[in-house]
Amino acid sequence: MTDGGITAWLADSLGAAPTDLALYHRALTHGSQAAANYERLEFLGDRVLGLVIAEWLFDLFPGEPEGAMSKRLNAIVTGAVCASVARTIGVQPYLKLGKQARDDGASDSDNVLGDVMEALIGALYLDHGLVPARKAIRRLWATHISSHAVAPQHPKSALQEWAAAHNRRPPDYAVIDRSGPQHAPVFTVRVTIGSLAEAMATGTSKQEAETAAAAALLEQLGS
Repeated sequence: MTDGGITAWLADSLGAAPTDLALYHRALTHGSQAAANYERLEFLGDRVLGLVIAEWLFDLFPGEPEGAMSKRLNAIVTGAVCASVARTIGVQPYLKLGKQARDDGASDSDNVLGDVMEALIGALYLDHGLVPARKAIRRLWATHISSHAVAPQHPKSALQEWAAAHNRRPPDYAVIDRSGPQHAPVFTVRVTIGSLAEAMATGTSKQEAETAAAAALLEQLGS
């Protein structure tokens, strides 16, 4: 992969030509490939993404209370959404992975793609500042921010409210299995409401599995 190819791709995908290409190479480098990988840039990009989405929601929904905006924010900045954006701009061919990670399918892992997308935002922020980062995020997340006319209710919050409304014990979540390679784990979580009901689900993170389990139990309860 030539630098010319990645430069053109970055300019097209992020809306700004890179001036410090090393930042973006690092953002695309998995820990299996080099010690100088995307993790620090991911940390920064996650915060930039949260800030931009938060100010965007603040402008878009002037009459909405904090709780509703928080639900929107949480739904929009998930790893799955970041991974979806990464796939949309075609990140996979530019990933730098070690052989084992590549063989294990890391190039299609939501965890890896979501982290890399946040790292690219971090790189863009360091290279060009907040304004270009904001423009890129608003363009790339436009369909996601407009996908809910009403603020979504997070399944775990909805299940908690169901239990309280029906005078039941709060939901209890337990990880009952963890499998898969380090870069692409699969968690199995069981959620119970006392002895009334239980459901299990899997996800690529503990939080994702808990959310899926809560959604499954809500469906079972007819909520």
